[in-house]
Amino acid sequence: MGVRLSFGNACVWLGLLFSLASTSGSAWAQPGRLSSGPVAPAAVVPSGAQGSRSEVPDLWTQLERVERGGTARAAPNLPVLEALEARAAPGSLELLELLALRGSALVETKNTAALLPLLDRLQAWPDSRHRAAAQLAEAWVRAQQLNREGKSDQALKAMSELSTEWSPEIPLSLMVRFLSQLCIAESEAGRVEQAIAHANEALQLAERSRASWRRAAALSTLSYALLRAQQFERAGAVIEEALQEAARDPDPMLLYRVHNIRAIILSQLKRFDRAQASMQQALSAARDSGSLTLQSVALANAGDFFLRQGNFAKARQYAEEGLALARRNEDSSSEALALHNLGIALIQLRQVEQGKGYVMQSITVSQAQGLNGQVADSLHELGDALERMGDLRGAAHAFQQHRRMIDQQLREETRSAVLELQAQYDDDRRAKEMALLNRDHKLKLEQLRARDLQLQLWAAVGACVVLSAVLLGLAYQRIRKTNLALAHSNAALKLQGERDPLTGLANRRHFQSAIRRLAEHGQLRASVFLIDIDHFKRINDSHGHAVGDAVLIEVAERLRSCLRDEDLLVRWGGEEFLIVIDARQPAQIEHLAQRLLTQIAQAPVRFGPGLAQLLPVSASMGFASFPVAPHDWTVDWERAIALVDTLMYMAKAHGRNRAFGLQSLGAGQATLDAAACLALSERMEEAWQAGELALLQLQGPALPAAPAAPHTGQEGGA
Repeated sequence: MGVRLSFGNACVWLGLLFSLASTSGSAWAQPGRLSSGPVAPAAVVPSGAQGSRSEVPDLWTQLERVERGGTARAAPNLPVLEALEARAAPGSLELLELLALRGSALVETKNTAALLPLLDRLQAWPDSRHRAAAQLAEAWVRAQQLNREGKSDQALKAMSELSTEWSPEIPLSLMVRFLSQLCIAESEAGRVEQAIAHANEALQLAERSRASWRRAAALSTLSYALLRAQQFERAGAVIEEALQEAARDPDPMLLYRVHNIRAIILSQLKRFDRAQASMQQALSAARDSGSLTLQSVALANAGDFFLRQGNFAKARQYAEEGLALARRNEDSSSEALALHNLGIALIQLRQVEQGKGYVMQSITVSQAQGLNGQVADSLHELGDALERMGDLRGAAHAFQQHRRMIDQQLREETRSAVLELQAQYDDDRRAKEMALLNRDHKLKLEQLRARDLQLQLWAAVGACVVLSAVLLGLAYQRIRKTNLALAHSNAALKLQGERDPLTGLANRRHFQSAIRRLAEHGQLRASVFLIDIDHFKRINDSHGHAVGDAVLIEVAERLRSCLRDEDLLVRWGGEEFLIVIDARQPAQIEHLAQRLLTQIAQAPVRFGPGLAQLLPVSASMGFASFPVAPHDWTVDWERAIALVDTLMYMAKAHGRNRAFGLQSLGAGQATLDAAACLALSERMEEAWQAGELALLQLQGPALPAAPAAPHTGQEGGA
């Protein structure tokens, strides 16, 4: 498995790292039993738990045994934990540790009805000495629940808000688990420096436990963080140390985890024979564990591994075996992944229609679980596979469906961001209104005081009048200044809410207010360009999110250099940019489209120390002018963007680094009503091939050569 996160990666690695790895950091392995190897050292008992009951040491040992079983033994562990709960003192640390492990098992078994009261118990922990530990346990369990629901960003936010400093009042095992899960979440979010720091903290704590299995698990977490940071040699050295440590106290769970991550790293180092051997050892360990859940995941990993190696027959074999096992185990997540891998393998084996059918079955299963992110990834990999097989029409359709899924997610994220910004704006406005009220109150007090002075100092009435006037004048000036400051603040907040913080371009919120001037009575009269950076996800996966951000910033600058101040340039979402200009001359639009393509791709983006590394960048584009010639077909702005979006995906399907523009629609017909125009636009590729509409195709410049990026398997980017 590579560093990229394809559909297979997202399901296997993230599911495994967040749920399986969440127990003690003992992640990539879930045995159904412990081996007959050396007995694990007793768990480190926090000082706060000493002496709470005579049987505490034995209870901690049994909790460690449950912890080592991991989430692959979630169902059988639940009755064990319920029996142990009767032996734990109320409010004690051992009870807290037990509830944390039970919460993890409930997340894995999807028992929400029992999980919610457990989270409430942790939130309202009775012993004030252990509130920090209870808060940590609650965040750890809740993060697992959010990850299972596909809300990894919310899970990371919940964990990031807590202190990661360990104290004797927090069970060491809980702290190691929390730090390991936080490390993995940060790695996937591109925060590699924080991830490595937290992995090292987890390793230091694991060393204090003197348990070889815990140290081996922490070392494998560190190796994964180094892998995500593109530090392959260091990651390889750390995972070899983890393998040596695991051999001192082996069990199938631990061996699976270590061999699994070792196979990824060896693959990145291009030591493919050793990587394949390690993957086979991981699969053997999973089978030794007796856990059907772990075996399903291991088969999925193996299938994806051989897909990347180009051994599609072997990938098909493991996918079929994994599918049968997942259905036998009623494991819908593993079933979706096996169906996807089987479909992609069959497509590569030129059984295209059968393969497409399996991928669509996978999408149906994922949709039933509400995993829209996995559905989007699956559609994108389907498009890539069909494009390689020459099924350009099918690839374009898959890319369009992927685009709609991403659009939906972006709308939800934008809505959430707008609501958050609006709440911040409202809070700021209320604070300023309170300040004004306080000033008004002070003014009234001054007026009352002036009136009292008038009554008491009748002889000095003239002086009092003058004084009151001065006070009122000063108060008026202060209120006026405050109102001006409030107006400036509101304007700044509005501007901040309508700008993309990374590129400084307008965002969707600004677009929706600006587009009104170009859409008379809802009908757009302008030219629209939609631009998508080619293979952007591959850039992120190969070079890291910091380089991806640098590419976005540079492309934004290159686009801005081609436009006038009055043209509307929007970061539409992710790696997409939208341009709307109030011009419709065909020659002018064609010239601008070619200039945009050339400007983006003519020079590599520089990055790295001293900006010495070069990264070629290109883009695919769709564009059109409205009303559409020759029948002056008019549409609203949403339909216009959907149309150029289709053109953009045609550019991708036909080789990327190019643009497709709509020249005319129904030119050979004397009349064509709006409904007929709409019907033609909805089957763009077919209508183009049939000559029912005319498209302009522009080619971007040849890309300059650049040093090869580290091998990441098949691409994941658009």
